[in-house]
Amino acid sequence: MSRIGKLPIQIPAGVSVVCKENVVTVKGPKGELAQEIDPSITVEVSEGNIVLSRANEDKQTKAFHGLYRSLINNMVIGVSQGYIKELELVGVGYRASNKGNIIELALGYTHNIFIELPDEVKVTTKSERNKNPLISLESCDKQLLGHVCAKLRSFRKPEPYKGKGVKFVGEEIRRKSGKSASAK
Repeated sequence: MSRIGKLPIQIPAGVSVVCKENVVTVKGPKGELAQEIDPSITVEVSEGNIVLSRANEDKQTKAFHGLYRSLINNMVIGVSQGYIKELELVGVGYRASNKGNIIELALGYTHNIFIELPDEVKVTTKSERNKNPLISLESCDKQLLGHVCAKLRSFRKPEPYKGKGVKFVGEEIRRKSGKSASAK
């Protein structure tokens, strides 16, 4: 039995879960999410818990068991609490501002980068004197939030020599010494 797959998912107050025709729909105060489930996995909702079980012991079915349990758990957490990711812009002249769901990034290129974010993602930017600009992204969909963060980060990944770029708050960048250190 899968260690992750066999764990029941507790449904918090204010969250409703409906499963019909291999589609699990989770509604809560932060939003609504749906996930299609493989037919080899059955989902049972009872007494404030969600329990997943599998039809057979195939290798693929075992993998699906843990996967769908984690996806449904992320959906329940997302619609009840939500997810927040913060990005930090490290570099001289790097700036970020937003108007609604459109972010404007100045990352050292000749032109500023404008990105329109999905409606499910809420964005706030903060620029304080003598501190790196911060971009705070909030959503109920963990997968979409990670995708948006990866897209923003891809415009200027942190480089290992000076540490400049777009990085997550609290992320440790593995630094390298330059060529002057290897000459000795």
